[in-house]
Amino acid sequence: MTVEIGNKAPNFTLPSTKGTLKLSDLTAQKKVMLAFYFEDSTPMCASELSVLKEDYEIIQQLGVEVVGVSADSLESHQEFAERLGGVPFPLASDEKLEAARAYDVIDDSGKRSRRAVFVIDKGGKLLHAVPWFQPGNPSQYEEIFQAMGFDV
Repeated sequence: MTVEIGNKAPNFTLPSTKGTLKLSDLTAQKKVMLAFYFEDSTPMCASELSVLKEDYEIIQQLGVEVVGVSADSLESHQEFAERLGGVPFPLASDEKLEAARAYDVIDDSGKRSRRAVFVIDKGGKLLHAVPWFQPGNPSQYEEIFQAMGFDV
């Protein structure tokens, strides 16, 4: 299944650091930024989540919820969040790669998701996709914020 802008975003239900997370329940209330990342504790993934944590207040003001997703266990997510000094958004555990498969972001090893960001509108329509997200790439980050409704 291909994930295309304008189409309904694939739904999923996963355990998260803030309880069971069902994407369709979140998108019924607000926009959602899905931030897939490779693995807890890797420097680039720590960087990706730290940037989102720093900008979380702005993201919330835009009416958007952030959801971090990786194949790591909930226990690993809890430890990772603690090492980052706490994370204000849920980290979902996609151990069977169901969400990663639905969004076509499984890495070459077939065991993890690659870094990717998707912005989903309230109601569940896909607004923006960065299938190969590079933390520190200002133009990608700007595009994500524009998709969330921020006038850059």
